Amino acid sequence: MTPDDWRERGQYFDWRGHRIFYRVEGAGSPMLLVHGFPTASWDYDKIWDRLAARHRVYTLDMIGYGFSAKPRDFAYSILAQADLFQAFLAREGVTRYRMLAHDYGVTVAQELLARDAGQITSVCFLNGGLFPEVHRPVPAQRLLASRLGPAIAPLMRFAAFRASMHRVWGTHRLDEADARGMWQLVTASDGVRVLPKLVSYMAERKQHRDRWVGALTGARVPLRFINGLVDPVSGAHAVTRYRELVRDPDVVELDGIGHYPQVEAPDAVVAALLDWPPTS
Repeated sequence: MTPDDWRERGQYFDWRGHRIFYRVEGAGSPMLLVHGFPTASWDYDKIWDRLAARHRVYTLDMIGYGFSAKPRDFAYSILAQADLFQAFLAREGVTRYRMLAHDYGVTVAQELLARDAGQITSVCFLNGGLFPEVHRPVPAQRLLASRLGPAIAPLMRFAAFRASMHRVWGTHRLDEADARGMWQLVTASDGVRVLPKLVSYMAERKQHRDRWVGALTGARVPLRFINGLVDPVSGAHAVTRYRELVRDPDVVELDGIGHYPQVEAPDAVVAALLDWPPTS
């Protein structure tokens, strides 16, 4: 499915005066999908239908991403994104749900877990910066986060974006159609201009490390970490840290897979999700 097809199957709602894209499909127990940086909910296209065959699946493009609004004057933060998801779930009448999160989204999930009062039944993490001390951002992220970011971001072109994505991919090369689809999501509504603000999440992770890592170490719901081991950003080294800090760590290791398991190895991700946890 192309990003345009994905958008046609979704809808919009208003949040704090901003237009937010979302999709809801399927029947069964609710499952919330949280996407990563710098793309959007379309990242879940290759697993969406199979999840929706078993669950009522909810997702949205966070503010600043994909087909949602990308205001230049917004105070982008993980906390604001968590507020957005809570408002979305309340709007949809969801009171209990399981969660799947990737990349930037794992930090949003950690914040939701830290706030949780019994709504979350389980959390499955894909590759992402769960622990800032072992997160290894690519050069493009470092540049966007620097003082040069606002000047550099508008100059970004597809070739550089594709090269950056290739750096985090596994043994199977990134499909050209997937790369162009991701670029479409980044550039929609002149989105490259807000990338320096979005990437401030790396500093937030350090600032709120105790709260967000504490949400993992103190979790009272089942956690699973599905990890593409050859990801240079949050691969095998993140698994090592996860096993050091998380009690009774449940890890699914994917050999030869990089930063986007749901795109690179959708069958393996679905297999690790559908019958887990067995009693939730």
